[in-house]
Amino acid sequence: MAVFTEVSAEEASRLLRELRLGELRELRGIQGGIENTNYFVTSEHEGQSHEWVLTLFERLTPAQLPFYLYLMKHLAQRGIPVPDPQADASGDVLHTVCGKPAALVNRLRGHSELSPGAVHCALVGDMLARLHLAARDYERQQPNLRGLAWWNETVPVVLPYLDPDQAELLRAELAYQNHVAAGSTYAALPRGPIHADLFRDNAMFEDRATGPVLTGFFDFYFAGVDTWLFDVAVCLNDWCIDLPTGAHDEARAQAFLSAYAARRAFTAAERRLLPAMLRAAALRFWISRLWDFHLPRQAAMLKPHDPAHFERVLRGRVTRPLGADSGKFDCQ
Repeated sequence: MAVFTEVSAEEASRLLRELRLGELRELRGIQGGIENTNYFVTSEHEGQSHEWVLTLFERLTPAQLPFYLYLMKHLAQRGIPVPDPQADASGDVLHTVCGKPAALVNRLRGHSELSPGAVHCALVGDMLARLHLAARDYERQQPNLRGLAWWNETVPVVLPYLDPDQAELLRAELAYQNHVAAGSTYAALPRGPIHADLFRDNAMFEDRATGPVLTGFFDFYFAGVDTWLFDVAVCLNDWCIDLPTGAHDEARAQAFLSAYAARRAFTAAERRLLPAMLRAAALRFWISRLWDFHLPRQAAMLKPHDPAHFERVLRGRVTRPLGADSGKFDCQ
């Protein structure tokens, strides 16, 4: 989340009136992230204060956006705590602000847990399995736009910025992932709509006397139809990693995997390919961070993420695959 397009109070007020959500009380740009323009919006309606998130889409097209917005509505209607896009009088959830496609969603309660423990990881694992199952009957189709095809297109663009050792790793891993994706085991992986970007800053918790409560997932704008295992791997590579070193945290990983499997059992193909998907997920975010770092766009409050983090994670997943010290998954 960042601010590429400056939104005025007048523009925000106009949208609130169109959506019959009351009067604007506060408009505040959100720092962080790298894809879209985001603002916190506070409105007042019939004496009640309401909190929203306004997103202006800087890269996604109006043709692509209904997949994400209606996926959130689909999940919300099935009891998954996600932001619910607000509709205008004609039922449309995709709007226009400052000439850009835009959406307004309710702001989730709580805070992001940037230093998660095993209990947080277990809550995320359980909710991710619930999300996958709830999305099985979602009818709209759109591929993961940051999947293998995008990796193959983008690697040649970022290679000139790397030193020889990094370039060798990137080429070798991309070749390996193309080989995995061409295999029959990969073809057998269960798939459906996935979040594809469920990092620790895309979930919200409330702290209660009985322990933390997961209040929801947000930022679905990298979602797409892909393997459920890739979604699991993205989570393991963030929630269950030591950020300073990129090292795997076994206790958090087992809490996440056990909670997920209690809700939806992993298949034999998933058990076999988890190490490969952990490498795939690390590769995906290394490539995107290299792209954003070396080919940045201009934006207020924009700070690209350090690509070196996912290079470390990828090297760790290659040299010490999950399963070497775990009974939950084999590495055969």
